[in-house]
Amino acid sequence: MAPGTGEIGHPSRLQARLLAVASMKLNLLGDVAELTRALVDIQSVSGNEAEIADAIEQALKPFSHLSLTRDGNAIVAKTNLGRPQQVVIAGHIDTVPVADNLPSKLMSFEREQVIWGRGSVDMKAGVAVMLKLAAEITEPAFDVVWVFYDQEEIEASKNGLGRLVRNHPELIKGNFAILCEPTAATIEGGCNGTMRIEIALSGIKAHSARPWMGSNAIHKIGGVLDVLNAYIPEEIEVDGLVFRESLNAVLVSGGIATNVIPDSASVTLNYRFAPSRSVEDAANYLRTMFPDSLFTVVDSAEGARPGMNSPEAEAFVAAVKASVNPKYGWTDVARFSEMGIPAVNYGPGDPNKAHADDENVPASQIYACEAGLRNFLAPNL
Repeated sequence: MAPGTGEIGHPSRLQARLLAVASMKLNLLGDVAELTRALVDIQSVSGNEAEIADAIEQALKPFSHLSLTRDGNAIVAKTNLGRPQQVVIAGHIDTVPVADNLPSKLMSFEREQVIWGRGSVDMKAGVAVMLKLAAEITEPAFDVVWVFYDQEEIEASKNGLGRLVRNHPELIKGNFAILCEPTAATIEGGCNGTMRIEIALSGIKAHSARPWMGSNAIHKIGGVLDVLNAYIPEEIEVDGLVFRESLNAVLVSGGIATNVIPDSASVTLNYRFAPSRSVEDAANYLRTMFPDSLFTVVDSAEGARPGMNSPEAEAFVAAVKASVNPKYGWTDVARFSEMGIPAVNYGPGDPNKAHADDENVPASQIYACEAGLRNFLAPNL
């Protein structure tokens, strides 16, 4: 994306903005796009979220309708109005590593204003919407649990939402959950599950000048690839949404030296499966595809059913007035699904731009999500 005008190309102005950010308090009652920029300008690569967590905590403290709980660099802000229904709205505050894409820039692209910078899409625009509404909506139709959590972009064992569920299970409860991950301001229900398997292939070691004395394990990878090339992804309807599965080779390993016939090789596959299948179902399905192969499940995560038939989900769709699609990638909605809480993804930004060096979010989508969530939480305001 070509730079626009203003701050771009002026290092002194960029340095000045970073210095200003260091002493700036987040304004939760101002423009939500400007709040997005302020959040983006606070660098918060996974494991380094203390500064942004401090800023969020300090910004929320003045609002007496919220009770705050902090666990490490995760913050929960909760209303306690005694409503019969409770909604959890969550978003992570960390990002993948910076790639010369900070501080933020306000740019024009294809006649639309966008906010450019690391984390703008994934997912500080969504967090900005959450913060603004948490501050402004003092009498929501539901009790609301606002969850701002850390370490989502790294290994699952460190995930801040998972830690909150373990340490404060009494807080993370609700009839419905919304994860403000980027969906381009549409609604994405549930998510596919994911599984990685490693297929081990064996042979007999020999000198490459006398290959007939051995058996080449790498050549046996061809049989695995033949199965993958013949594979036709299934499309499976779950709760009214059609999830497309996928199965791909993602890693190949083998070889000893350039003059040795290898006696071992391996292929790692990633299977994205519809949420109607369990992890066990997925493993059994792969065994039917590779009946003669020994494979090991490297890791796996259950998917999440859309839950679009729950009354809260139906009310959310009616309030937001956005299209509903399945989520093909895995997100933390699966954690809510494990707890029996129907959950959807809904947030500003094109998910295809997440983690990109030119990560940017249209301002129009930020405003659309602010309006949609506001209409759901406080339809009479």
